[in-house]
Amino acid sequence: MVLLLGSLSALETPGPANTANQQSESPVFFVHLDTSSLSPNLLKPQLLTTGSLASSDSGTQSDVSDSQPASSGEDGSERDAKVQPIVAGRGKDKQPDFNRDIFFANKFEFSQEVGWLPINVPCPFDFLMGDPYVLYPLKYTLVPIISTLRWQIDDLDGPWFLRGNWELDTSGAVVAIPRGPETRYFSWIMGMRRNFVPRKWRATPYWDWRIGLGNIDAKGPIGVRYAQGQDFTFTLNMGSGVRYNFSPRYAVSAGLNWMHISNANLSQNEGFRNVGINVYGPVIAVDMQLRRHRHTE
Repeated sequence: MVLLLGSLSALETPGPANTANQQSESPVFFVHLDTSSLSPNLLKPQLLTTGSLASSDSGTQSDVSDSQPASSGEDGSERDAKVQPIVAGRGKDKQPDFNRDIFFANKFEFSQEVGWLPINVPCPFDFLMGDPYVLYPLKYTLVPIISTLRWQIDDLDGPWFLRGNWELDTSGAVVAIPRGPETRYFSWIMGMRRNFVPRKWRATPYWDWRIGLGNIDAKGPIGVRYAQGQDFTFTLNMGSGVRYNFSPRYAVSAGLNWMHISNANLSQNEGFRNVGINVYGPVIAVDMQLRRHRHTE
């Protein structure tokens, strides 16, 4: 490709008349582009920005400069002008939401939870069973140690204040009872958790509920008042808290959990009153992704 830049004034025979015309008239330039050796795919429209083209007296070569002053005007006066190049650029791209690599469909996690539940309260669902809404004199403290398999069943979705996803949880629990007539409780529970995930927040709130079956060393049948009426029981757990994500694989969480244990009045058929246990307190957990893979949009 050959690019020739020249001035018509440089091709004319120099003389007094021509000299006067060069001082009063703006130079006219021509461009000759030889494209015979170029591929058609390389020929694209180009936007030429005019600067000042200074040609030497011999007219052998002209340079294009966007920073030199250009002279124009009907009165022949000179003024400084800087040609600003027009840069066609894209707007600032939005940074991707890293939470989409943490909360996505078919992600499996293992969670190890530990809690301290010393606060005794009446059961909020006593009215459904026809029982009085009262707090019994026998007090309990439970220390649940819960191992949970978490399965996130969908991707992030929803309006900004409810944006998040759902997960299905199944758990096995060993519960120590440092305060109360019974000493231990074993249970299997399962339920669901809702993760509330604001954009680009590492701290994400959650709410969960779980229900299941369990076995306790009941002391009601041996005459302990307000103790549990039989070994077989049902359990209900509800809680909320905040999860902090260090990375797509590791996270910790902390919150409050309420735990209910009772036999749904089954022991009354045998003459033992069903009082139940209703306690709540803090719980902490460590979450770890089971498979090393990331969400693909």
